[in-house]
Amino acid sequence: MQDQLPQATPPLLRELATRSADISQNCNCRAVDTSGWISLPLSLPETQLADVATLIIDPYAEPTFTEYHPEGTRYDSPTAPIAPAWYPYNRCNVARCTQCGRHYLRYMEAGGYFVDRRIRALENPALVVDPA
Repeated sequence: MQDQLPQATPPLLRELATRSADISQNCNCRAVDTSGWISLPLSLPETQLADVATLIIDPYAEPTFTEYHPEGTRYDSPTAPIAPAWYPYNRCNVARCTQCGRHYLRYMEAGGYFVDRRIRALENPALVVDPA
């Protein structure tokens, strides 16, 4: 549960991204490009991911659906900023691959008739921002 996980601050996210970027080991978690948001690929079993931190501040509050894209990026862009207070990051947990140690952001997208587990690699510390 996210209320038992430590809060993922921007400095922690940068540290985890740096650690992930330093991993050169081959792993099935890298079979698909996850540099931008995608649906959890079949090549990556959810059981291979262990939650280690959360960006969810209050699980009972409704966080904003507003995205942060000051440079005109889009939701699924590999260069989109990782802004913890903005959508979809404000609904994310940080997970670690139990095979290689890489870190990922993940959340569940829920629409009217579907549920989609989404994932994005946490591997570029320069993308982590903390706008006011």
